[in-house]
Formats: sequence, C-alpha cells, structure tokens
Amino acid sequence: MANVTKESFLKNLSQRYGTIRKLDGSLSLYEVGDGAARVYSRYSKIHSKNQAFYGLREEDLRKLEGHAAVICFLWEDQKEPLSIPFSEYEDVFHSTTPAGDGQYKSQIYLKGSGAELYIAGAGRFNVEAYFGWNEIDSLVYPSQYGPIPDFTHSQIQTLLGSIGTIKGYDVWIPHNDRSKLGWASANEFACCDTLPHGYESVGHILQEIDVIWIERGSTHLRALFEVEHSTPIYSGLLRFNDIHLVVPNLHPRYSIVANDARRAAFVRQINRPTFRASGLDDLCTFFEYVDVAKWHIRMKKDEQK
Repeated sequence: MANVTKESFLKNLSQRYGTIRKLDGSLSLYEVGDGAARVYSRYSKIHSKNQAFYGLREEDLRKLEGHAAVICFLWEDQKEPLSIPFSEYEDVFHSTTPAGDGQYKSQIYLKGSGAELYIAGAGRFNVEAYFGWNEIDSLVYPSQYGPIPDFTHSQIQTLLGSIGTIKGYDVWIPHNDRSKLGWASANEFACCDTLPHGYESVGHILQEIDVIWIERGSTHLRALFEVEHSTPIYSGLLRFNDIHLVVPNLHPRYSIVANDARRAAFVRQINRPTFRASGLDDLCTFFEYVDVAKWHIRMKKDEQK
C-alpha cells in the first residue's frame, strides 16, 4: 500500500507542477516547479486510535533548510496530502534532538477536534488547516497569494466558534466577549447561555476560557481554546493545568492559539517539568492564527458542497 500511495502522490505532483526531480542521497526528497519548492514525503499506515507514525531523517530535514519546502505526510485511503510548511516548524525541530537512529519521531493524530502533529520532545500542534495542495501552490505560485492578514483576539474567537458550530458542537464564549464577535467572515452562531452541569469545581475557570466546544446533547467538553493574543502563554497553560488536575477524567483537547511567532515559546513552556508531570504536555496543542483561518475556509467550502 505504501508504494501505491506514494506513486499516486508523485503522479499528482507531476500533474500539478510539471517535472519533479528526486534529490541525491534521499528516497523521499523532491524538487517541484523548476526548483521553486522542495517536498519531503513520508508514509505510514493508520494504527489504532487513528494514529500514524513517522520518522523524519535529520539529514533530510537539513536539505530543507533555506528552501521553500513542505513535509507531506501520507497514509492509505487519504483524500488529500497533509502538507506542513517546513519554515513554521524548523525552530521546533531545532529545539529538540533526533533519536539514536537520526530520526525525529513524529505522529499524526486524526481527531474530531482537528488533526494534530506530535513531535517527540517538542509537543503537539494542530495541523488541520494543511490538508490539500495549497501550501505547495503558495510556494510554486507565490504571486497568486496575498499578504497574511493581522487577526484580533475577537476575530479568532469568532472563527473558532464558527468551526465548532459547523462541526455540530455547542459553543461557549464568555459573556463579556460576545458583543465583540465579528461576522464579516463567519456566519452568525448562537452561544450557550450556561456551561453544562458537573463542572462546578472548575466553573470559575471554564467561564473565562475563550472558546469551548461542547458535545451537542451531552455535558462532554470536547475542546478548549485559549487565544493568547498578548497575554503570556504560561497563564493559559496554568488555567488548563488547573482544570486537568481538578477534573482529570475530562480529557478534552486543550489548545493554545497564538500567532506563529509564539510557537517556540509554547514549546518551551509546555515542556516545563510541571506540565510534563501532570500530563498536560500530552493533551495540549499549539494552534496558529492563520491555521484557524484556513481551517474555517475549508469547513465553509465543505459545508456548501
């Protein structure tokens, strides 16, 4: 199945970007668009709990440095490749060390709250926005893509609430924030008047969480998002940690949402001993503003089909 999946992927690369060239010294590195971009493809079967396991060779990642490049994660029966911009994760890889075999051990988790990339020694990152060919398109045809907009705290809350609504969840946003939500890029949605019963011990914390997705018709909290626009990332992690320690069987997906410049800060903070000891490091992801916007665009397109 690996060969079939990879052959299909390479055929699509060729059809979209013309002749592809394999780089010397690697079975998985290619140049596309007359050298405009480098593509590193990795394949895995889907294992239990919707996990896929990958080894990213340090020597291959070094050949991506200084180039417009993506890492494409492949698996069987995949509709679209998962194409991760290398530039956004280069510092993350530099923050940790590869295993004894020279590979960075990575996993993809396919979850209802968004696909996640796990990099051993660094943490988890929401990568739901990277399905498809847009990331490679933007490298090969950069003139077709405009500048990345600046987002406000309220805009990100609005987009996260909209995504949750489209996915069929009830949505909680603090009452004081609701008047600031903007509907220029999202359809208006209703927010829960109250939080579900059963969380009174942490109710004062939950009420201030920026966005919560709640399983419709139940009391189950599926995902909690803290938008750290200007406040320290550490403060959001502490709130999540308090909830996790007081209600350890809750097991939602916790996400710190911030701009890309704060990704390295997240890696430093989530790997503090206190969060490793509590297990929060295995439950919390980093979610970047632009990825939220891209995911929302894809969800709206899927909704209209």
